[in-house]
Order: sequence, then structure tokens, then C-alpha cells
Amino acid sequence: MSRFFSDKYRELEPYVPGEQPRDRILIKLNTNENPWPPHPAVAAAAAEEAGRLHLYSDPECTALREETAARLGVAPEELLMTNGSDEILNFAFMAFCDERHPAVFADITYGFYSVFARVNRVPFRRVPLRPDFSLRPEDYFHSPGPVFIANPNAPTGLALSVGEIRRILETNPENIVVIDEAYADFSGETCVGLIREFDNLLVTRTFSKSRSLAGLRLGFGVGCEAVIRDLKTIQYSTNPYNVDRIAQAAGLACLREDAYNEAHVRDIIRTREKTAEGLKDLGFDMTDSRANFLFVRHAALPGDALCRALRERGILIRRFDSERIGDYSRITVGSPEQMDRLLDAVREIVEEKQ
Repeated sequence: MSRFFSDKYRELEPYVPGEQPRDRILIKLNTNENPWPPHPAVAAAAAEEAGRLHLYSDPECTALREETAARLGVAPEELLMTNGSDEILNFAFMAFCDERHPAVFADITYGFYSVFARVNRVPFRRVPLRPDFSLRPEDYFHSPGPVFIANPNAPTGLALSVGEIRRILETNPENIVVIDEAYADFSGETCVGLIREFDNLLVTRTFSKSRSLAGLRLGFGVGCEAVIRDLKTIQYSTNPYNVDRIAQAAGLACLREDAYNEAHVRDIIRTREKTAEGLKDLGFDMTDSRANFLFVRHAALPGDALCRALRERGILIRRFDSERIGDYSRITVGSPEQMDRLLDAVREIVEEKQ
């Protein structure tokens, strides 16, 4: 880093994105992308909007926000569109955490939480998951500060029920509880309906996973009007034009083709279950993932060895260099053909090991 870099950030450890290969054709099962492209109407809407790029985008995202709110059964004033769900999460750290209100989240969860805390210079506490990687709701009762829970969690794929989250909300009337639902469409449960009961709830969602728009960067948050006003204050104090014209047009077209998206979600769930059974037959242990990925381990095959062996066969998966989960690998659920290739490759690797 340069001699000009502020001392306040010299110890910052940035988030490490999954590998994005450019030099060879690989099956990418490492970044939880949807294997199917968006509906053709999405590309058409984006192309049409490209002719208006000399004009600023609508900072209120009016049409997209109204359509999204209608589909969720909430009021437009209870929703804020953002540049991916990462932005709404960062807004939450900025708006609700400070020296007296530390962020609280699991020790094994989305890696950006600790980065957001550090970059915003707020204290945070990591709460250990159980040995089976499940989250104990009671650990978040009467929290010392805002609670951040990925549900389903990443990289474990495990999820709390709406009832369990309700208990966390009930015991934290003075704290914001942020439920990060990036993968909720693959679990079949959402906490959005609780925003009318709890003014301390913020639910964050993304178009990246279930709606095949990871490259577009589009997300949103849902909460009571007062919470959304807080977050809008942060938005208008940083970048009021945070969602560009193409993203708004493409996102609106994507929502209007949700039958297409929902069919692919069902396909991914079926493929997830079939792949899980195939890996179990090959001796793998795994969590009960409710997301679009599997979190797996083989007693005779360390996680780094599995990743290397699969890469040699043209398949990328992801592992995390952490003491508790170092032997686990996270495998995105791709198309049925991609997962058949994966199973064939893993079978070959296991047989060689034996």
C-alpha cells in the first residue's frame, strides 16, 4: 500500500471474492451463481435502456421498487433498492452500529460482515455456531447490539425457521435484527411478513441468485418505514444514483418473468438433492443445505486436496481457510449436466485415493 493510505485502514483485511477465471474454460461451481441466464426479455430491456445512458437514473427506483413491493406484499415505502444486497448490508452497518452498539454475527457466516464492521470502524462480536454448524437462537437473545444473520447461512447452507427468528426479534426490542436472505428462495421461507409486527427487522434480498442477475448488481432491503428512511439517509449521503438505468430496466423485466425464474429455482432444488445423494454414496458428509450450494466433507480427502483435484479436471469449487471448516468444500449447484460431470470427477478422485 502507498505511504498515503490512512492508518485507520492499514489493518483492514478485504473480502476475497471467488475466483473468476479468464484463461480457460472451467465449470464454475465456486461462486453460487445461477447456471441459467436470465429470460431473454431481460437482455432486451437492458439493450433498450442503453440508449438513455446520457440521463441519470431514477434515485427512487420508482417502477422497480413498486413492482418488487407488490410481489412481496409490502408498501413501496417499506423497501429500498440498492447496488446488490452487499450495499444494503453496508448501509445497515453504517446506520445502526457504533461504539456503543457492536455488530453481532456468527463465527462462520458471510465473510463480508467482519469487513463491513472493520471498514466502518465499529466493534463486533462473533458468536460460535454449534459443533454441527447450526445457529443457536438463544445466543442472540438480548444482544448487546445489532444482529446480522444470514438465513440460510453461508457457507453452511443451514437455516433457522421463521419461528426461531421471531424469538430473536422478540428478545431484541432495542436492536435492529438484519436477516440476510440472499438464498431464501431456495429454502422456501422468508421473514418479510414479519416487518409489520417488528419495527426492529430488516430483511435483505438479492437478484443475484434466484433471478440470475449476479452480474447486474441489484438488491434491496425490506423493513418498516422508519428503518427504510434511516437507510435512505445513508444512500443519499453516499450515492443517490446507486442503481443505474440498465439495472432498473433489467430488474423490472426480470420480475415480470418470475415464472421463468421460479422454474429454475425448482430445478436447482431438485439437482441439489440428487447431487447430495450422489455425494453421500461416495462417502461424503454434508450439512442439510437449504441454499443453492452444498457444504461437504470427505473423511479421507481433505478439502484442499479435493479442490486441487477437481481443478485439474476443469471444475472449480470453493473452500475456506478456516480452522473449523478447512476440510469442508462449498459446491455451487449448477445445471444437471454440470453436476453429473462433478459426480463423475469426484468418483474418479475417490477411487484413486482408495
